[in-house]
Amino acid sequence: GSPRRLLLVSNSTLHGGGYLGHCQHHIKNFLGEKVKRVLFVPYALHDRDAYARTAREKFESLGYGLDSIHESCDPVEAVRKSEAIFIGGGNTFRLLKALYDNSLIQEIRKRVLEDGIPYMGSSAGTNVATVSINTTNDMPIVYPPSLQALGLVPFNINPHYLDPDVKSTHMGETREERIRQYHEEPNTPPVLGLREGAMLLVEGDKATLQGVTGARLFLRGKKPTEHEPGTDFSFLLIDSNLQNL
Repeated sequence: GSPRRLLLVSNSTLHGGGYLGHCQHHIKNFLGEKVKRVLFVPYALHDRDAYARTAREKFESLGYGLDSIHESCDPVEAVRKSEAIFIGGGNTFRLLKALYDNSLIQEIRKRVLEDGIPYMGSSAGTNVATVSINTTNDMPIVYPPSLQALGLVPFNINPHYLDPDVKSTHMGETREERIRQYHEEPNTPPVLGLREGAMLLVEGDKATLQGVTGARLFLRGKKPTEHEPGTDFSFLLIDSNLQNL
């Protein structure tokens, strides 16, 4: 079995709460007492210093030290020495480009999939943990060399998944329609739509939906299905799409 441990969160802030407030007990349970310091990756936002301050304040309140990778003179070495990695939200294209620019894709994969260090992602950080960023909600403000991401799981996630508003007069495409268009392309993997407040915990070959809201699962050629917290999604980890990475 795989030693991977992932906590993939849909959003950093839930209405009515502070930064990572809705999932802080999940974070403590996930990181445990062995982890002392977390390596933070703030590449998804332009103001990395301010972002690191926000993250450091939160993690220190939970009892963990935090080092931001943008403050390191050698990002690859910082990943190699890290006890745990947290990649925050922002623009997914900007984030993935920076991961490629700093030669971090293979390094993070190795640390998580082979060495088993905990990986936490939120929003864009959850997007890049998957097969590709094809199902992000973000605008392509920069151009990464590839849309292929870290591939820590063999499927895609759509964070901040939104259900259609039945009262809305907006005639544009719904999130569900956009995911269906993605699945019109051949060999596209499953997409898990994580609503605000939802997160996926992956421990080895077991995946469990956690949080306060549900998720919507999209499989190519099938009707989407609705799932509540506690759902076992381990079957999504057994997939042939890994061979394409």
